[in-house]
Amino acid sequence: MKAPSHRQAGQPAGWTGFARSFVVSAAALGLAVIGFVAAIDPYGLRAAPGRPPGPILDANQRLSYPQIARGGPFDAAVFGTSTARLLDPQALDAAFGVRFANLAMNAATPDEQTRLATLFLARRPIRAILFGLDATWCSADPPARTANAFPDWLYADRAPGDVLRQVNLRSVTTAVRTGLAVLGLARSRIRGDGYAVFTPPDEHYDLGRAQAHIRAGTVNATAEDRLDAPMPALTRLDDLLGRLPAEALKVVAFMPVHAAAQGLPDSAAGRRTEACKARTAMIGKRRGAVVVDFRLISPLTTRDANYWDALHYRLPVAARLVSDLKAAVATGRDAPDGVYRVLTHP
Repeated sequence: MKAPSHRQAGQPAGWTGFARSFVVSAAALGLAVIGFVAAIDPYGLRAAPGRPPGPILDANQRLSYPQIARGGPFDAAVFGTSTARLLDPQALDAAFGVRFANLAMNAATPDEQTRLATLFLARRPIRAILFGLDATWCSADPPARTANAFPDWLYADRAPGDVLRQVNLRSVTTAVRTGLAVLGLARSRIRGDGYAVFTPPDEHYDLGRAQAHIRAGTVNATAEDRLDAPMPALTRLDDLLGRLPAEALKVVAFMPVHAAAQGLPDSAAGRRTEACKARTAMIGKRRGAVVVDFRLISPLTTRDANYWDALHYRLPVAARLVSDLKAAVATGRDAPDGVYRVLTHP
């Protein structure tokens, strides 16, 4: 038999060495990536009241807001959907003398809002809470989640494996951007208190286009409009209010969507909404909360020029809402111009 050549005999050893080097290099790279993400901490796993999060570079609020709930100097927060996002925490700070974060998330379900509120309440003393309510809180069967990513582990207490859970392409990209922001080479997508203007620049406002969007958002009757249909999300609201200190300011506000999105007062949708408001007022009375109703037919909600579409008002309206909330809390009386009603006041 012919003996193998030196080249043939050396091939197995060469491939073994190559494979070993490849595995070692891949492992080293993987550990480096894990270490880099852990060091940058793009989703604020180490954030705490005494250790605020770094710059917020992920535009997905469901991934970014837990770090604000964990850290920062806040003793108050706004929870809700996009109809509460334009309430500026700095204006709320001036109105109520506390430190607000705005943690309202686009299209957030009651369950998602509850998870975020629970995380916030567990991390610090609370002086004020504002819940901005939309129709989903009155729904007979509100969805638990939307199509947006909502990692439950990010809303729980830290676990040793969380560093590994957050390592993926998105977190690595976010970590790189966060590092650049720390160096002053990139800007945060969301302010450190959660505030961001998500509507177009006001100078681009087009009334005709807005009116077309408003008409497209006109409410239609559904099977859920029956008065005897349950409202399970209000039980969550009751529980959350019950966890707050007795001395904390508790405000629940039905947000002012356009009249087209409300349904007529004498319609099935209108009667269902009034029943929801009545139940919410009972909860507020029991829990010592101020319940304010902006979701009504009023000079604000019937003026098309106040809205981008049937749900989203413009920035001047947001500024007015802060002022109106301050007045409602201070006086306990309805607005003289009919823009809001105070359903209950401690």
